[in-house]
Amino acid sequence: MPSEKLDTYFKQVDVMTDSFINRLASAVAIPSVSADPALRPKVFAMGDFLVKELKALGAHVEARELGKQPDHPELDLPPVILARYGEDKSKRTILVYGHYDVQPALKEDGWNTEPFELSVDEETGKMFGRGSTDDKGPVLGWINAIEAHQKAGVDFPVNLLMCFEGMEEYGSEGLDDVIREEASKFFKDAEAVCISDNYWLGTEKPCLTYGLRGCSYYSITVSGPAADLHSGVFGGTVTEPMTDLVKLLGTLVDNKGNILIDGIKDLVAPVTEEELALYPNISFSMDDIYTSLGSKTVIHDDPIKVLQARWRFPSLSIHGVEGAFYNPGAKTVIPAKVTGKFSIRTVPNMELEDVDRLVFAHIDREIAKLNSNNTFKRELMHAGKWWVASPKHWNFEAASKAVQKVFGCVPDFTREGGSIPVTLTFEQATGKNVLLLPMGSSTDGAHSINEKLDKRNYIEGTKLLGAYLHYVAEEKQV
Repeated sequence: MPSEKLDTYFKQVDVMTDSFINRLASAVAIPSVSADPALRPKVFAMGDFLVKELKALGAHVEARELGKQPDHPELDLPPVILARYGEDKSKRTILVYGHYDVQPALKEDGWNTEPFELSVDEETGKMFGRGSTDDKGPVLGWINAIEAHQKAGVDFPVNLLMCFEGMEEYGSEGLDDVIREEASKFFKDAEAVCISDNYWLGTEKPCLTYGLRGCSYYSITVSGPAADLHSGVFGGTVTEPMTDLVKLLGTLVDNKGNILIDGIKDLVAPVTEEELALYPNISFSMDDIYTSLGSKTVIHDDPIKVLQARWRFPSLSIHGVEGAFYNPGAKTVIPAKVTGKFSIRTVPNMELEDVDRLVFAHIDREIAKLNSNNTFKRELMHAGKWWVASPKHWNFEAASKAVQKVFGCVPDFTREGGSIPVTLTFEQATGKNVLLLPMGSSTDGAHSINEKLDKRNYIEGTKLLGAYLHYVAEEKQV
């Protein structure tokens, strides 16, 4: 295996640490918030930044224009950036994905530093800044890997295909069409896919992720009077929409996480012995979940049960009520129309159509029990399917060897409770195995205030991405 080449590459990454941190600082300084129309030009600027960096390293780069944003036709969608580094027919070709847009961030939200200035705490090694871990650090990790190979004089082990988008934090508008279109074109010789857009389970031990839950998001709208009413004048004389909605939401799930919809549990694939054997070796304790929660308000008191509840079994969460009074203080209003929103995180083998059927049947039965004269509407707002891959695939075997080389330990093989819909799109469009290879740790606070990426994770993560490419170049396809 490529031990000597990797040692040379690792030394070069260490030499270029300051340069790579400066690159990340330049990227963080671009407020590429896709959800803010006023900042849309900055998303384009971030795309231009990546194009310039890639071209400077000799990559072939193409920008796929996506046209106008459907729900904001006055806005142009940022392009999907497709790049290729290497044209050697004797080498394996690997496709990687990342995104260059970020979540909104304002100092007044509670940040301790300016969110769009990379602030490096030299004592702790924490690098604070919006997008540092989600997903600019990992995206730049691939670019860093190319440059470090060049500077070290080490032959790049694969042909690298890159797909970077600018709308991930706003639903990846237009991306699926590009992936399906390019599956037989730009991506046609890809032999495996790698995505670095998730996180370690803890803070010390790397992981490889082979499964994600899906998400089916629903709403229930209850309409009654023509306008909001004064409860002192009309309380007791009108069938209140909020009362009906609260009753309906209360029939969905109990406070122990049990989904109360008939038939849902019957859709779930049984846990296999092979899968169960992965859990005992995972580095995770009850203290980890207590730290994440900031409390001990957990349903389960066993780490394995916590992990299975987190990513292996479905869950139902009630998210909020639109149209109701929610400000501080007291307001004696009877809302005329309220919409409750909830979602189900789905797992194998829960087919989306079956989940919808059971959810709607349950809601309809419960509405009938209310004997209410209000008007009801229930609908699916959006859905993404679960994804699971084989952790024994050669793509994962290569990544595992890379982790052992860089971090000196066997990685945890994990699933995640959240959803990354593009994972399934890549798998279905290309027909190739997809690996989730995270750079950041569980404490990075993606989407939250004070988002950070540890310097160790960024620099060792750059080594990991390069090492993965070396091992995957030589791993036997079985």
